[in-house]
Amino acid sequence: MELRLLNYFLMTAREENITRAAKILHVTQPTLSRQLMQLEEELGTKLFERGKYHITLTADGMLLKRRAQDILTLTDKTVKELTCKSTDISGEIGISSSGIISMRFLSELLVQFQQQYPAVHYEIYSGNADTTKIHMENGLVDIGLLLEPVDIMQYEFIRMPEQERWGALGCKDSVLVSKTELRPGDLLGFPLMLPKRAAIRNEIMNWFGEMASQMNVVVNYHLMYNTAMLVKEGMGIALCPESENLYKDLCFVPFKPDLKLTSVLAWKKHQVFSPATMAFIEYIKQYVQQREIQ
Repeated sequence: MELRLLNYFLMTAREENITRAAKILHVTQPTLSRQLMQLEEELGTKLFERGKYHITLTADGMLLKRRAQDILTLTDKTVKELTCKSTDISGEIGISSSGIISMRFLSELLVQFQQQYPAVHYEIYSGNADTTKIHMENGLVDIGLLLEPVDIMQYEFIRMPEQERWGALGCKDSVLVSKTELRPGDLLGFPLMLPKRAAIRNEIMNWFGEMASQMNVVVNYHLMYNTAMLVKEGMGIALCPESENLYKDLCFVPFKPDLKLTSVLAWKKHQVFSPATMAFIEYIKQYVQQREIQ
């Protein structure tokens, strides 16, 4: 399966129209149609439902779209690493993180590293710990900021200095946000939004204790920004870590007793990284050592 065909497929899937896709790709419409048919024959499956004015993806087509984007991203990353022959440190570092307080510490590291190595650039992904680990396993990112609890047996890591304090995010006019702290009983009867990750949900359930069975969970979420929009529209109360993001008309109230989780900055063991990534990992280790000495 040629990368060129994957590019043709992705462009056609995005445009949902062969004529428009052919124009963007600078090929004729008949040529593009033949190439797409060739790809379907090679894979032995139908990728498109062809209509009079537009085309849509089949179930197999949607699967290929997800995989093709990862393949092309990884290919581009590999080419950049192999063609970087400069004696100066340059290239790309892939990093994935969710929106947690520890991103502040990682941002400090990136800014200082960038000042020392200005030829390095970065690909930043958003995702929870499960998604980030998948990206690291597939080689799409080099380093991940993972909220614990998480299995890190296959990774080298440093533990981030800040803890993630959990609580509830609600509208400013909610009766809950008039409190300075929230106990499990305060949240019963309210529609709640919880993280999808099983390990995090278990931590929250343990915090609720015997009252966990009485929780009214209406949303399971992956990323906090989308969830904050639901909170703002009155969907419910989000149980989440404290964030420095300023969500207009929303307030965060911490749990009592405290629920604080840690996070790690991790990378795969025995992995061959690009010079830029290796330099950043060494920079992280030295920075942490100096911080501990101070």
